[in-house]
Amino acid sequence: MKKAFLIVAALLLGASLESQAQQVIPLYEGKAPGSENWTWTEKEYANNGPKNRVIYNVVQPTLTVYLPKPEMATGTAIIVAPGGAFHILSIDNEGIEVAKWLNSKGIAAFVLKYRLVRSMTDNPVAELMPKMQDFKKLDEINAPVVEMAVADGKKAIEYVRSHAKELDILPNQIGIMGFSAGGALTLGVALSYTAANRPDFIAPIYPKTDIFGPLKVPADAPPAWICAASDDQLGFAPHATALYDAWIGAKKIAELHMYQKGGHGFGMNKQKIPTDTWYERFGEWMKLQGLLKKLRPSALELKYSEEQIANFERNDWANFRRYSEANKKLPALKEGENRVVFLGNSITEGWVRAQPDFFAKGNYIGRGISGQTSPQALLRFRPDVVDLKPKVVVINIGINDIAENTGPYNPEFTLGNIASMVEIAKANGIKVVLASVHPAYEFPWRKDISDVPNKIIRFNERLKQYAQSQGVVYLDYHSAMKDSRNGMAPDIAEDGVHPTLKGYQIMAPLAEAAIATALKGK
Repeated sequence: MKKAFLIVAALLLGASLESQAQQVIPLYEGKAPGSENWTWTEKEYANNGPKNRVIYNVVQPTLTVYLPKPEMATGTAIIVAPGGAFHILSIDNEGIEVAKWLNSKGIAAFVLKYRLVRSMTDNPVAELMPKMQDFKKLDEINAPVVEMAVADGKKAIEYVRSHAKELDILPNQIGIMGFSAGGALTLGVALSYTAANRPDFIAPIYPKTDIFGPLKVPADAPPAWICAASDDQLGFAPHATALYDAWIGAKKIAELHMYQKGGHGFGMNKQKIPTDTWYERFGEWMKLQGLLKKLRPSALELKYSEEQIANFERNDWANFRRYSEANKKLPALKEGENRVVFLGNSITEGWVRAQPDFFAKGNYIGRGISGQTSPQALLRFRPDVVDLKPKVVVINIGINDIAENTGPYNPEFTLGNIASMVEIAKANGIKVVLASVHPAYEFPWRKDISDVPNKIIRFNERLKQYAQSQGVVYLDYHSAMKDSRNGMAPDIAEDGVHPTLKGYQIMAPLAEAAIATALKGK
């Protein structure tokens, strides 16, 4: 339990997706059952081309953990079993690169190193090639290890399911996918299982299926997504169709994608043919099965459809372009540097212009955009905040929501967007300062909006309560800047909304104190 918790903590804090940085979990305590007398050691062969390493002589089965960003997590998990004729593992093309794509869809991925037939030389690929000329003999060589490999696949599902809570996974959304020999392993798991290691769905990719004899589909067989190419050099295309026919014949959910070209072992390789995007088809199928729903959808995602949000991004509704070049030019962080990002609207944008020395001296970065509302700020939170790797973010957003700049004001929606930003910040180790909405008696550009002062006061009360419940710093500009009408006097905000230099001079020490408190972790 403790081990799994540490895995999650490390990954949530932004660990690299490169294999060297990933956490590796042994599947068995001590030696794996059935191979206790194996004395050789696992090795890597890297002379097979870029991103085409192979692993061989696996003795101790492991899972390498790849978790998605917390705000993207769907609760779905997939064990990924690379192929290699049960002699080697194509760890990049059919393992790590697959895991990275799954992460981009909010899926937790676990790359499985399962037990293999021993290679006697340091060039396992060349050693394997002659054996591939006689599949009958190869199957006989592989048979004892196939049984162990399938056991490793079951053990992997069992581990992930038993640690689902710590890994931020739903125990009824755990699948297994495999390529070639890994596809055979996947099928082996799907043909015989217990409640503890039953996969909730399977995805055999150009699998070899005849090693299990006539296919006997279990009564509660999981849904299957199957993929192969008609020109498979190893002749596995009929294996894929036979598997599909067996599943459909048993009246189980199945989908088959048989590409005209692609050959065997296309994996994540790019050949400029339709197999280049097979995984997108897999993603569409998972969405159809309800496996891509986010565990923690933002208020924006709850209000707008996926298509609407995609349209916002295509049309740059959030104005990603505004700071894209400036973000690229930021110098790399120095060790111990306390970078702070101020995220907001025109009030933040104007502050940088009015007091540039204040921002330069404090190592503060202004990321305000005039007119913006909370959903727009949420959309650009990752490129304009998280990717800049600050120690603290000061979020000052909400006044334009009340002004209805992008639609009718709904305090639940606005607070929900801010809460999503806080969750993303926390997941990436960024301390948060939540600033109150500034006082305003009316909006010069929207004088039809009524009861502005009280709407702001009520929202700030809720914002303060939320900050306290989350243990983040609340920065109260409102109390320090309000006049008798709960607006701002002309000397600190000439138009009643946008602070003058005098107004910013009131804000500056309040912000500095809040940032200092956040950095202390109070």
